[in-house]
Amino acid sequence: MEMEKKTFEIGGIPALLWGPGAERLILAVHGSHSHKADVPVRLLAECAVPRGYQVLSFDLPQHGERAQGPAPFEQRVCVEELAAVVRYAGKRWLRLSLFGNSLGAWFSLAACRDEPLEQALFLSPVVDMRRLIENMMAWAGVTPQRLRAERKIPTGFGETLCWDEYCYACRHPAGPWRVPTAILYGGKDDLCEQEVVQAFAQRFGCALTTVPWAPHYFHTPQELDALRGWFAEKL
Repeated sequence: MEMEKKTFEIGGIPALLWGPGAERLILAVHGSHSHKADVPVRLLAECAVPRGYQVLSFDLPQHGERAQGPAPFEQRVCVEELAAVVRYAGKRWLRLSLFGNSLGAWFSLAACRDEPLEQALFLSPVVDMRRLIENMMAWAGVTPQRLRAERKIPTGFGETLCWDEYCYACRHPAGPWRVPTAILYGGKDDLCEQEVVQAFAQRFGCALTTVPWAPHYFHTPQELDALRGWFAEKL
């Protein structure tokens, strides 16, 4: 039987509600090059709905139904939109939890740090955006001085370095984070360094599970089986 789903908008943001009515909700925040109905969100819903949750996902700017929209995919904008979605959810569900994938975890750390969430689940989380941008600058051979002068610099690996985004990340480090949190991380992740994720988990008391052979992007059948098993264990 196909899962019950409802499409609607939250202040003009396309959203998707998975499952029949329930008092518990998991807000799912996708990452870059993803969307509100992507595989990790679907697997979350398949595991969470039978356990008495609904799942609420939405499209970030320049993703999904908003791929051609005017809003930029920038940290400040994404954090503000996520905060608005959290306010919407807080008025309609008694108990809120969170799922953040990759950059979705980073936006969540900023937007949800003071929210009374029951639990957070992070998949391949970006937990230090400044470090990530500095790494990408190193990969592209771009100095901070050049980035400041040119403001935006396209790279050969498909990302555009932006001075304003770098400054935002420097001004808004992760923390404090008091939500009980579990992290699933791939040991072959070439985007988020293992020592950075481990340090974050230790600092904030997160339960860290590492899949040694998995990359940043969980997508093969074996990797998705690991994700399903983790959801089943943590929910």
